Amino acid sequence: MRISKPYLRSTSIQCYLCLLLNSHFLTEAGIHVFIFSCISAGLPKTEANWQDVISDLGRIEFLIQSIHIDANLYTESDAYPSCKVTALGCFLLELDVIVEESDNADIKETIENLSSLAKENLSSIVNTTESGCKECEELEEKNVKEFLQSFRHIVQMFINTS
Repeated sequence: MRISKPYLRSTSIQCYLCLLLNSHFLTEAGIHVFIFSCISAGLPKTEANWQDVISDLGRIEFLIQSIHIDANLYTESDAYPSCKVTALGCFLLELDVIVEESDNADIKETIENLSSLAKENLSSIVNTTESGCKECEELEEKNVKEFLQSFRHIVQMFINTS
């Protein structure tokens, strides 16, 4: 049997059940606490906002203006909506190149935040299988400015479908 919500921990439910059955907690209020705890454990996680990802992309664009980054990055410029998760994965991998090439603490921190937000947003659709999409290495190599513009376009695809 496949668990649909892997982040749900059965141990916390077992603890509540133990408290409920083995103590004086067996009152009407205790039962309500137990039921609400079970319901809240099953609620979906709060997702980060794609607008925050766009904001971080803008910050990165601003920060790289003062730095010369001579790197070509695999860039998906013509992503189909059916391949947006794959494309976003490639963009997230290429962000590491920007961190290495820039050697800038502000850029590194912003990219780490952006990656975290994007992965958090993707956590609800990780089981999406996309076929017919290009591998990262098959994508066209473009400069950092074009890479960030294409990245922004992919994020807009996620915003438009939510």
